[in-house]
Amino acid sequence: MGIKVALEHRTSYKFDRTVKIFPHEIRLRPAPHSRTPIEAYSLKIEPAEHFVNWQQDVFGNFLARVVFPERTDHLSITVGLVADMASINPLDFFVEEWAEHFGFAYEEHDLPDLEPYLRPVDEDKAGSGPGPVVSAWVEKLQAAVVERGESLRTIDFLVMANQAVMGDVGYSVRMEPGVQTPDLTLTSAVGSCRDSAWLLVSVLRQMGLAARFVSGYLVQLSSDVKSLDGPSGPVEDFTDLHAWTEVYLPGAGWVGMDPTSGLFAGEGHIPLSATPHPSTAAAISGATSKCKAELDFSNTVVRVHEDPRTTLPYTAEQWESIKATA
Repeated sequence: MGIKVALEHRTSYKFDRTVKIFPHEIRLRPAPHSRTPIEAYSLKIEPAEHFVNWQQDVFGNFLARVVFPERTDHLSITVGLVADMASINPLDFFVEEWAEHFGFAYEEHDLPDLEPYLRPVDEDKAGSGPGPVVSAWVEKLQAAVVERGESLRTIDFLVMANQAVMGDVGYSVRMEPGVQTPDLTLTSAVGSCRDSAWLLVSVLRQMGLAARFVSGYLVQLSSDVKSLDGPSGPVEDFTDLHAWTEVYLPGAGWVGMDPTSGLFAGEGHIPLSATPHPSTAAAISGATSKCKAELDFSNTVVRVHEDPRTTLPYTAEQWESIKATA
């Protein structure tokens, strides 16, 4: 089955006066490690008078640094891309034999590079470490691991942790900026995708696994036919900004986990930025001189190519065209 989609993501601001726009950093280009093939990409910025310098940040993510030499009363950033939504098995990877069971230790030569991703998530100020709520939650998870015995496979533990976070945190579209602390997310039992992702990062690090925060696009396509058992997915094709977690497994590399759904990342997860902390994964960061601003945004996805398949065969008109060609 082959489906290709065109995604457009627009973010625009209208200012109540002409303002100076200070340099902006834009992290809205699919990351180098994206498993979903990206066949085309564009970034359109208004006003037209600007300079763009593409670079990679210290974590290897693509970053556009934009400088605006003139004052303006508006700012618009539009991303367009074409993605091949060929099915990806999220569990199609190999783990080193010595890391197949949970409780393994990373090799010494990897530890310096993994240190930022093993650093405990602070609940309060820098160096405060995990809070009491998330620490107690992790203790319960550790008890469940002990009950499973020493033969618990690493992949089975990841499934357990991912679904445990999903089960204890309800999803909410939270418009407030920033990311909740793990204790707040567990105490309120509700959070956005970025809150659940950061909570899972904290949990995995406390359990000795290197983990990082990921921001990206989520593309969900409607099914050709309804599922006979279980949910059928979205009624219409859908896309939006999303956040999830990646864990580092020897032999497999970085593996995506989505605690909002309790599933592993597949072809619908297109990473834009993967960092040790959410603060360095913001899609757009920058400032303007003092003003009042009105924000508008949109995310759309349309199918631009579809191959016939069992659940969506050739139409009568297509068959007639084929026969006429023959």
